Amino acid sequence: MFYYLMSTEQIIRQSAKETFIEKQVEQKSSQKVDINILYEKVRAEKKKEKKENLIFLSLISSVILITAFIASF
Repeated sequence: MFYYLMSTEQIIRQSAKETFIEKQVEQKSSQKVDINILYEKVRAEKKKEKKENLIFLSLISSVILITAFIASF
């Protein structure tokens, strides 16, 4: 393409439009869904949730222990 004649905004719009069209073509060409990929996504999401819960529990426990330590003096 003749990008040197376009402004930066036009170049960005053109590349975004090309990306959008490529994604549409890719979606139409791949109608099949692999259940293993979906299952891996669910597993990763559950693992992330467990990690977040563990961090939250650790934070709460730390606050309680620090408060108890301070209160004991």
